[in-house]
Amino acid sequence: MLTITSFFKSLSDETRLRCLVLIQAQSELCVCELTEALDLSQPKISRHLAYLRQVGLLLDRRNGQWVYYRMNPDLADWTVKILDESVTAASNNDMFMRDQKRLSQMTDRPDMNTCC
Repeated sequence: MLTITSFFKSLSDETRLRCLVLIQAQSELCVCELTEALDLSQPKISRHLAYLRQVGLLLDRRNGQWVYYRMNPDLADWTVKILDESVTAASNNDMFMRDQKRLSQMTDRPDMNTCC
């Protein structure tokens, strides 16, 4: 269950924040897309995504061996507003802009039915 403490704790970690910003902006992303965009290892990304799923911020769906993540549609309005503002703020931040650029330059991005 998402509490105010777990919500802000989630945002306080740079990797989790970067994942949330990308997922909020893109609607749904595969682990392989996040790995490419953040230029981090798959185990590190997966560990942070598991935390975000456990606190209730993210939902996942499996497609074969791949896992796609999206924002939980049942989040409280106040959390959605903060996440939306985070995406807006990130659009002017170099680190987040690099993440978006790496994601957009990914040549073998999966469609929603297959992955990597």
